[in-house]
Amino acid sequence: MIDMHSHFFPAIGRDEADRVAPDQAPWLAVEPSGKTGQIMLEDRPFRPVYQALWDPGYRVEELDRQGIEIQLVCATPVMFGYSWSLRHAAEWAERMNDKALSFCAGHPTRLRALAQVPLQDLSSACKEATRAMKAGCVGIQIGNHHGDHDLDNEQLVEFLIHCAEQDIPVLVHPWDMMGGPRRMQKWMLPWLVAMPAETQLGMLSLILSGALERIPESLKICFAHGGGNFAYGLGRVDNAWEHRDIVRKDCPRKPSSYARRFHVDSVVFNPGALRLLVDVMGADHVMLGSDYPFPLGEQDIGSLVREVGFLSPTQRQGILRDNAIAFFKL
Repeated sequence: MIDMHSHFFPAIGRDEADRVAPDQAPWLAVEPSGKTGQIMLEDRPFRPVYQALWDPGYRVEELDRQGIEIQLVCATPVMFGYSWSLRHAAEWAERMNDKALSFCAGHPTRLRALAQVPLQDLSSACKEATRAMKAGCVGIQIGNHHGDHDLDNEQLVEFLIHCAEQDIPVLVHPWDMMGGPRRMQKWMLPWLVAMPAETQLGMLSLILSGALERIPESLKICFAHGGGNFAYGLGRVDNAWEHRDIVRKDCPRKPSSYARRFHVDSVVFNPGALRLLVDVMGADHVMLGSDYPFPLGEQDIGSLVREVGFLSPTQRQGILRDNAIAFFKL
């Protein structure tokens, strides 16, 4: 099995983080046991984490127990730095990408890295994406928006065109979720409600804006968490396109006709949801992803895909392994 959606965070302390982006860059506080820790923002705990996030040897031991042949690792989204100055963000992205490659270097047949880029500047983002790929990354991860700009923003569209032209695979991950400081603050609702909505927003912004008419079909773009609410809501979008000219204004074709321009991962946890995802996206456009090593990820990696009865052997093998090999040229 190949898991194409997992996260890492390098074992950097506050001093190192502050040398790049003072009082902005996240850092890792590891407990004396070395087994648990906290991602920190200045002096504030952001998220409890455990050893697999920063220790590649420990991670590979867990992958052995899970039966994972290869795992792709990418930044924890709090590392993106999109709101920072360009100088700080560009230096940070390069440093984190080098650390991602170092994280994988001891286990080159088991771990492969996705890069991050300073998305606030087109030229810098393109430059770092190209540099990181030449250095050994197999693709890049970006957030689904930059500030108030969704993926249909001209700069972000141009970046995706660059990735298509350079054959750079892209994983889009939701982050900085909608809702504001007064809403959805309990029960992890930003992660349960806003995060799937952010992913759907990113996908629809590319479709309804007409951006996919400009972006080469060669673009390899995958959306995390099964594409969020996209597959479930696509019928509603088609209906709006049929009956409201404002929805058709920039989108010349029925929205569902663009669905298979996208890939998605398999992190949906429910057999009915996976069946719908395969029906809408195509089994060859779904790849095994776990969101490891976080609690909201699939704890028994690949169990949903292995256990459902509606996949053919070829479809199951594709989702568990072969689709990722083709997408990322592994």
